[in-house]
Amino acid sequence: MIACDLQMNANPNPVSGTLLSRSSALPSASALNSTADKSVRLTHSRLRVHATSFIRPREDDKPGDDVSAARALEDGTFIAVVADGLGSARQGRNAAEKAVAHFTANFRNRPAAWSTAKTLEEITRHLNRQLHQEGLARHESPELASTVVAAVLDGDRLHLLNAGDSRAYRFRAGKLELLSRDHRDATQTHVLTQALGLADTVTPHVVQTDLAVGDFILLCSDGLTDVLDEAALTELLAERTGARGLVAIARERTTPETLDDITAVVLEVQELGPAASAAPVALPIPVQLKADDMVDGYTLRRSFRASDRIWLAAKAGKSFVLKFAPLEARTSEAVLTAFIRETWNATTLKADYFPAATAPEDATARYYVLEYFHAPTLKQWLADNGPLPTADAVALGKFVLAAAQFLLRHDFVHGDLKPENLLVLGEPGTFAFKLIDLGNVAEVFSVNSRAGTPSYLAPERFHGAAVSEPTEIFALGATLYEALTGKLPHGEIEPFQTPHFRAAKPPSKLNPHIPHWLDAIVLRALALDPDDRFAAYSEMRFQLEHPEKVKPFRSAGAPLLERDPLLLLKLLLAASLTANLALLFLLFRK
Repeated sequence: MIACDLQMNANPNPVSGTLLSRSSALPSASALNSTADKSVRLTHSRLRVHATSFIRPREDDKPGDDVSAARALEDGTFIAVVADGLGSARQGRNAAEKAVAHFTANFRNRPAAWSTAKTLEEITRHLNRQLHQEGLARHESPELASTVVAAVLDGDRLHLLNAGDSRAYRFRAGKLELLSRDHRDATQTHVLTQALGLADTVTPHVVQTDLAVGDFILLCSDGLTDVLDEAALTELLAERTGARGLVAIARERTTPETLDDITAVVLEVQELGPAASAAPVALPIPVQLKADDMVDGYTLRRSFRASDRIWLAAKAGKSFVLKFAPLEARTSEAVLTAFIRETWNATTLKADYFPAATAPEDATARYYVLEYFHAPTLKQWLADNGPLPTADAVALGKFVLAAAQFLLRHDFVHGDLKPENLLVLGEPGTFAFKLIDLGNVAEVFSVNSRAGTPSYLAPERFHGAAVSEPTEIFALGATLYEALTGKLPHGEIEPFQTPHFRAAKPPSKLNPHIPHWLDAIVLRALALDPDDRFAAYSEMRFQLEHPEKVKPFRSAGAPLLERDPLLLLKLLLAASLTANLALLFLLFRK
């Protein structure tokens, strides 16, 4: 048992026909939660919440498919999540871990422009799509699936969301009230009709209600409620039974038919307080912007590219880049949501790989601010100077892979890797780079459209494959090919085209200064079959760092002369010998 007590002072369209059986649990080796009893206490002004949580796996010597979290956040809100990986899904535990991690991390960094309910819904929508696409990509079926129930306590309000049959109750003044909704098939109660990862879309149940001092909020998996009915839960909560006690009693009463992972999180509201989340502000979106306009102390100097939504601006003698919401966001909720998410990503993904981004708290318009670098893009540099020297191209590859690994640790991919989105700083031999334009950043496996620039998209992206490590590696391969040769590996591809790909010509055919080992790395990154590409960023990065270990690579789609010249020679010799023998045979017959 692990127990802790934390005192924290904070500053002021339904899916139809989608059924999945919840049968045997398949435990994973990883564990976000062990069998543990945890308690957390939050103090924010007058708000005090005491929480206990406990998980009992189905088998004592193996981790189960249930995962939970209950924690106070720095802004004074409190979040609790329970996720139950679906037993018939081979990756249920993985899906549950992802669900809990996404809800806690993303809610902590939520945009000020979104209400609590909107934030929970957006997290659910994007997480669901990511799990579904990843399941299809890796297992050709929705194997990454999980229920979820999430509660946010803020001031005197409770915000709740659930998908599946993990439940939420409120116990007040001796009465127990079910706040969640079971998404179970009416005739087959062991079959779910909604859960994270089952289908491309999910429609969660969302509730907002009041809190009162003395309330108990119970979040639990079906392992608890399939054993303890509402009468038993009412009696136990009236006796102030904590999570560990509820789980222990449920385990005592379980039968072989009801044996399952059992999870409970109990939140006791001890004191109320003011809301930490302010009401979202509807910031205006400027219709027209022009040079010398003033926006919150920033003076607009000139627009970038062909767009008047990205501007070089000056303030207090320093230069910045201001990116404004697109005009379509004035009338389209989807476009506005996408820009707010872009702002969210840009301001929370903080690392030296990207220009620093901020969203001014006192902004009077919908925009965010980026650090400005007086430097050309890689596309501009190549046009002015020709191909990159080999050492600089290798440095570029290492940089992009390091940035991509950083994004992946947060479950993101850039989505539009290309020379236009890389800034070149310094001089040849000492180049540094910055990766820009986080507008296409998305959760890995969450996008299966052709979003991005066609000339750098992997072949499978033209046929509905989701964005992933292998597709990003292909885009990097195309970027390195262009950096080394000045040419695109498959020529210019228009947005409306669905091209027929052939294996790229070795870059050394266009630039004889490219060593054979780098030739092999670029060609492997550009392999038409994803199985022939590097399996992960780390694998490609290792080869760039250890050229002596790089083996020749010949794409399956390349001519035999390029794939295996020795084999071709042997075949030609064999054919010649066969022809000569046939001629001799004919001569002897005559």
